[in-house]
Amino acid sequence: MGTDIPKQFLELAGKPVLMHTIERFLTFSNSIHIITVLPGEYLEFWDQLKKKYTFTLPHIIVRGGETRFISVRNGLEYVDDDALVAVHDAVRPLVSIGTIKRCFETAGEYGNAIPVISPSDTLRIVNEENSKPVDRLLVKQIQTPQVFHSRLLKKAYCQSYLPEFTDDATVLEKTGEKIRLVDGNRENIKITNPEDLIIAQHLLPSIS
Repeated sequence: MGTDIPKQFLELAGKPVLMHTIERFLTFSNSIHIITVLPGEYLEFWDQLKKKYTFTLPHIIVRGGETRFISVRNGLEYVDDDALVAVHDAVRPLVSIGTIKRCFETAGEYGNAIPVISPSDTLRIVNEENSKPVDRLLVKQIQTPQVFHSRLLKKAYCQSYLPEFTDDATVLEKTGEKIRLVDGNRENIKITNPEDLIIAQHLLPSIS
């Protein structure tokens, strides 16, 4: 992003991205418990932002770790053993209520659910010598929230970290569980580059 602060603290439509993200889940259900895992060196900064923007929605703050794997594991310590837990990127404030609902309902029935969309571009696999096309009907783009029965995910996070653990679904899949896919929403972008903030600014009013 080229900024001095993490992306989740950048301003979007008058307040930090993270505040929009928290609001999405409490709009889905005001009984949901929000656990926000943040870099340790930004805990005080987040407190300052909450005061500045008069942000009073309830949430627990947890100190993150050196990797995403450790940060999720730290957050799971505050989750009940018999619950559904959604792990969501702080910089995805455009997740729809429908996507959240589909993930929770499917995870409630099958133990897990992750939202996906189909790629719209032509895809190729590239190696050192050549490239070849990929049937995009066989490929999905993965989003969050990824929702799990907490007992399954806590057990999965007892494993040692592996480089192949790129998201929570890969962590759970390593234990032998089948991953369930549900429809995501195409607007549910991960704010990563400066142009993503511009796109999010225009899309935010239309998300429901």
